[in-house]
Amino acid sequence: MAGKNYSRREFVKQNSLAGLGAAVAVGLTPTLVANCATDTGAPAILGGHKIHTGEWPVWPQWNPATDEEQLLKAIRSGVWSRAGIVTEFEKKYAATIGAKRCLALVNGTNALIASMVQLGIGGGDEVLVPPYTFIASTVAILQTGAMPVFVDTDPQTFQIDHNKIEAKITPRTRAIMPVHILGLPADMPKIMTIARKHNLLVVEDACQAWLAEIDGKKMGTFGNAGCFSFSNPKNIPIGEGGAIVSDDEEFMDRCYSYHNYGNPYGTVIGEVGSGTLLAGTKLRMTEYQAAIGLAMLKRLEEQTVIRNKNAAYLSSQIKKIPGILPYKLNDKVTRASFHLFPFRYKKEEFKDLPRRDFLRALDAEGIPCSSGYTPLNKMPYIKNVMQTKNFKLMYPSEMLDYNKYLERNQCPANDQLCEEAVWFAQNMLLAEKSDMDDIAAAIERIHKNAEKIKGNK
Repeated sequence: MAGKNYSRREFVKQNSLAGLGAAVAVGLTPTLVANCATDTGAPAILGGHKIHTGEWPVWPQWNPATDEEQLLKAIRSGVWSRAGIVTEFEKKYAATIGAKRCLALVNGTNALIASMVQLGIGGGDEVLVPPYTFIASTVAILQTGAMPVFVDTDPQTFQIDHNKIEAKITPRTRAIMPVHILGLPADMPKIMTIARKHNLLVVEDACQAWLAEIDGKKMGTFGNAGCFSFSNPKNIPIGEGGAIVSDDEEFMDRCYSYHNYGNPYGTVIGEVGSGTLLAGTKLRMTEYQAAIGLAMLKRLEEQTVIRNKNAAYLSSQIKKIPGILPYKLNDKVTRASFHLFPFRYKKEEFKDLPRRDFLRALDAEGIPCSSGYTPLNKMPYIKNVMQTKNFKLMYPSEMLDYNKYLERNQCPANDQLCEEAVWFAQNMLLAEKSDMDDIAAAIERIHKNAEKIKGNK
């Protein structure tokens, strides 16, 4: 499919034929593949025919006929820095998320930093954060001068365990950063109850959670601020980009000022001619980035529906296989965004086949996969930061004892999750139902041949 534009109908036809060919190749009818019935075919990693022979949907998706007019108009205008198209994107994204205001920025990482800085989070503060997330979450905390404090993960949901939050609160705790990792919502109603009880700020890292919701309320709209990312693999791909959403008008004015060098904006005003008011920086999105974002936004709802439908079906199929434990959504989740599809792999149900060999066998069947994150609370970047001049000035020496920090921030449930997790990328969930059957059939085949695969070194 590389280098060729396909209509959805053509893509469906090609993948359906590919799925049929794969079924015939291993001696199965399509019905048997769909029902994950007994597979007598040899695993592809042992020389058999791979189950999935088609191509997965490309990402990012670009339709010249519908997507290029506004982009070319922006490029040809010569107005490339922030102007009307960025403002249009902000208004449409705010309406999509259900927030009063949106500010577009260069990336999700700086959306988190700007939000925390303008909420007054800084040196000497602690911010509670889960260890099962991308490095950007904790790097953003450290960039403000605050210290990340890790709250263990609920392995069933892959999210911060709200039952373990209060035990980590100290007099220095200023905020909670729930991360809706993989596009699965953290339990925001319970987290907000804890935050209100202890007078804590909440900055939602919704960088993987566009349109995810609880009781119809979108992620990013529960806390003081919600932050999103639009980098290339994301469900709204712009190349690079980010956004802050909030209903707090004064806070959003400060964020706007901050992202534009600290110059006056809205309620951030001074005497005429007084010049820059805040110690800001430059985080402005470009016009052509916003034009791409507007094109991607048009397809987000439809694609999110498809991902949810395929994720639910795939989960229903693979949970029947011993040793495969799909994600569990928190109570009252009405929709996830499924930036990634996660499940836990229990090797003891696969004849103790190591996860790395399971992943290799799955990939050989034409099913690309990943082992996901490693424990974020144990990486050396934290020790490095503790040795910097600024942190030595901001924190007492006992707080900068790295070995004691590690002891205080043990997350055993997360450690186990990092050893068991398996991911599928979001573009795979845009394929057909028959492709979900291929995934289930591939896992079933590996399960039935685990002993043989394990012995093949």
